[in-house]
This record gives sequence, C-alpha cells and structure tokens, in this order.
Amino acid sequence: MSELCSLAAGSDMGRHFYSEVHIQSPLHQVLAAFWQRYPNPYSTHVLTEDVLYREVTPGNHLLSRRLLTKTNRLPGWAECIFPAHSARAVYVLEDSIVDPEANTLIVKTWNLNHNTMMTVVECCMFEQDCSRPTWTKLKREAWISSSVYGLARPIQEFGLARFKSNQAKAMRGLEHALSRIQSKIKTLLHK
Repeated sequence: MSELCSLAAGSDMGRHFYSEVHIQSPLHQVLAAFWQRYPNPYSTHVLTEDVLYREVTPGNHLLSRRLLTKTNRLPGWAECIFPAHSARAVYVLEDSIVDPEANTLIVKTWNLNHNTMMTVVECCMFEQDCSRPTWTKLKREAWISSSVYGLARPIQEFGLARFKSNQAKAMRGLEHALSRIQSKIKTLLHK
C-alpha cells in the first residue's frame, strides 16, 4: 500500500483483514471529513484526539501524527483472566500522509499499550476513484496479533471480529462527518 504500511505488511501478524469500499463523495470532501470525524454518534469510544506533530514537507506532503485515546471494554471471558485494575484506555498512534499530487491520504494506526494482549495495526489509503472522479476509493488493511500464551488464537479471532464491527462504525462516522460538510456546502450555495 505504501512505505508507511510496509512494516506491518511484512510481519507475521496473526489475523489479517482487507476491505475496499467506494465512497460517493469527491476526495477533497472525504479528506475534510476525515479530519472532522470526531466526535460522532458512531464512535463514542473515542475519548480524545491530539495532534502531536504536523508538517508540510518540501515535496508538498502533509505529515501528521495524532494520539487518540479510546475506551477498551474487555469481553466477559477476558475479565476473568486479566486483572480488574488493568487500564481500560487504549492509546492509539495515527500517522498520516496527504499527497496532493497523487491525490491520496495514507493513514497507519497502531495501539501503544496492551500490546501483549493484542496488537492491531491498521493501514488505510484514500484515493480518487479513477473510473468515477467524483468518488473516493478506500482500501483498508489490518493485522491483529496476540502474545498471550495459549490464548493467542481466540484473542486474535475476537480482535478481528471487533475490528470488523468497529470499522463499520468508523465508516458510518465518516459518512456522518461528510453529511455535515455537504450540508454546510449546500447552505453556502443557497445564500
């Protein structure tokens, strides 16, 4: 997908997920919605988002690093195994590159804590759909792994199921942000 995601793709990460969706909005609106997607009613588990670093390179790429704080509810069977006092907040690092010449946004996210229990690395590429220039194509890949001896496989299966559910909610959240942006555009055009 890109250099940003090449490390994740080359590693043995347990379970793998891939999807490709077409968003019925132009890339510039999807990019605006991406940066404005929180808060939304579909991602109430996202508590905070903080920009740690942002730079426009000499090659005109926008590089960003953000820290997201999310809640982490354990499944019932895991609460019996793992200590009750373990932190329920998950800290997720998000690196992104906007390339205006290639018309792409590439995003890589990974969790910073709870790595023994489960590591989730996700890479997304948003690009203009060549066959329909007013649409955006989103390719999403994720790798889920666990280092818990004897439980790695069920934890990875649980992580994959949760990831699928959360990425569906993430798409609804992005669509929610898109509808807000498109409503503002319509309002401005009718003034």
